[in-house]
Amino acid sequence: MKIGFGSDHAGIELKLQLMEHLSAQGHECTDYGNYDPNDRGDDYPLPGRRVAEAIREGEVEKGVLVCGTGLGISLAANKVPGIRACVCSEPYTASMAVRHNNCQIVSMGARVVGRDLAKMIVDTFFSCEFEGGRHEARVDMISGIERDYQKA
Repeated sequence: MKIGFGSDHAGIELKLQLMEHLSAQGHECTDYGNYDPNDRGDDYPLPGRRVAEAIREGEVEKGVLVCGTGLGISLAANKVPGIRACVCSEPYTASMAVRHNNCQIVSMGARVVGRDLAKMIVDTFFSCEFEGGRHEARVDMISGIERDYQKA
């Protein structure tokens, strides 16, 4: 699978560890920044947007985002129409995010989860599939909210 990665300065180390972990499993990993832990100018909305747009454009299939808490970078990604990014601090939420919400991006906080837990979260996220069925209608409702605001 082609996976896009993004982080702010706080998430670079964990992002690189996760890229190495998923590359070892055969995934193709692309880094959309930030690249320098001392560069605080590449704030989390920028890589969050780049990864979300890469998914929307078909450059990558899914994404992993890391900032201090995972929240800010996911908010930026969720502003891109058609993107559903979830913040996960444990594997169960990662599973449900895919199975019930068809999320394309998992986000986490480098100041919240450690390396081993982060690996468990991404392993869970990428091992699950969307269940469809009754959940499809709910995801369609979320997309409908987006469409309503795009018309306005």
